[in-house]
Amino acid sequence: MDTGAAPIAAIDIGGTKIAAALVGSAGTLLTRTQRPTPAASDGETVLGAVLDALDELATAPGWAEVRALGVGSAGPVDIGRGTVSPVNIPGWRGFPIVERLSAHPAARGLPVVLAGDGIAIAAAEHRFGAARPYDNALCMVVSTGVGGGLVLNGGLHTGRTGNAGHIGHITVDLDGDPCPCGSRGCVEQLASGTAIARYALRSGWRPAGQDTSAVAVAAAARAGDPRARAAYERAGRALAAAIAATATLVEIEAVVIGGGVAQADGLLFDPLRAHLKTYAALPFAAGLTVHRARLGTDAGLVGAAAVALAAGA
Repeated sequence: MDTGAAPIAAIDIGGTKIAAALVGSAGTLLTRTQRPTPAASDGETVLGAVLDALDELATAPGWAEVRALGVGSAGPVDIGRGTVSPVNIPGWRGFPIVERLSAHPAARGLPVVLAGDGIAIAAAEHRFGAARPYDNALCMVVSTGVGGGLVLNGGLHTGRTGNAGHIGHITVDLDGDPCPCGSRGCVEQLASGTAIARYALRSGWRPAGQDTSAVAVAAAARAGDPRARAAYERAGRALAAAIAATATLVEIEAVVIGGGVAQADGLLFDPLRAHLKTYAALPFAAGLTVHRARLGTDAGLVGAAAVALAAGA
């Protein structure tokens, strides 16, 4: 995004929040808005929250110069069909998000470019962030769900439908819990914020108040609660196993991890790095560099804009 270039509108759709922004040069956010995701509601209600965020964005200064709308969504996605089927939003199955956004008055004929949230964070971190020095990297978002995207040979590797690198649904526990995706023992069932909180509660952890989120588990872990620490240890180990498998398949040099759960810092990254030394044992997979995402929780927005730009916007 060159200095002085027209901004890109971006929407980041996750299981917890829907964020929208105008993204300018160097990946800077010019204006931003956010809504909670009504994930348990029907598909039209979820779309209503997206359109509400878009309508607010369209009132911002600079909207008239916007040249494209980039959309990053929890997956799976199908970039050819323009549809999304987020595991954590059951009301959207094959939902035609590109068609519906394109038809909305605020979009006013803008090209709408869809990407999975993992691909979006990979685009953002490779263009502007921690993956910039690497030609081969895995970029991940660990939040309500777990997603990922690959940079191979210096460029984004999206796959046929846009789901390449969707690491959250690699099985790492053969006898693990069933996953809404239809498999069992997926990384997302062990390492997402939802899974961390669920495991801690199942192990006997009880919050001081009403907050049973992964953030509350992290606070308890820092205070020394062994059950809370075990939940993060388990998450780090699951991530390490999946990252090692990816490194073995495609010889990545680095992994970049963002999303809300990554804010736990050492609680997550220390066990991840320790277990990675065991699981990534072959010489060509060993020695991976692990980074925290540089763009923080806004990486999805910056990445959605970067994908739109890469598509020729």
